[in-house]
Amino acid sequence: MYSYEDRIRAVRLYIKFEKRTMSVIRQLGYPTKNALKAWYREFSQCNDLKAHSVRVTARYSLDQRRQLSTIT
Repeated sequence: MYSYEDRIRAVRLYIKFEKRTMSVIRQLGYPTKNALKAWYREFSQCNDLKAHSVRVTARYSLDQRRQLSTIT
């Protein structure tokens, strides 16, 4: 998980390097090309990034979480 500052730094470099994904990744050492493109898409639509990334769907259902909690 990357902080807001890490993500905005990557997006600004992406814009500065004329959308050259590999240049940004080499410079920063992160993120993946798909993550960078998604961050840029969010930035271009909203002129900012969300403070925290939000998972759209839960990984486990409520019943699965209850089962896991009884196992451990």
